[in-house]
Amino acid sequence: MLEWLNFVTSELHKTFSPMVRQNTPEEYKKITKENIAAKFGYLDRHLAGRLYLMGDKFSVADAYCFTVVNWSNFLNIDLTPWANLKAYMGRVAARPKVHEALKAEGLAT
Repeated sequence: MLEWLNFVTSELHKTFSPMVRQNTPEEYKKITKENIAAKFGYLDRHLAGRLYLMGDKFSVADAYCFTVVNWSNFLNIDLTPWANLKAYMGRVAARPKVHEALKAEGLAT
């Protein structure tokens, strides 16, 4: 669990940061998208044959991972190249409490 929480915070969350800063040069944003793609590739491979990061059970690491990966929707990063990750995001989004939280934040109808 700690390993996945650390991965999300240090490899995903941190990597997204330059994408939301207004002073980040466009050239660097392109490099950042490539870095995000590499991290998504790692996640995609890990999720092959698994429902969630830790196997068959949803965990706090999945909640955090979903939140960060969901930022891709706001940055025009299409998850289609990562079928396992895309399916994972759909599974997590379909969870009743996740949907409720997204709705409360105006991110779902």
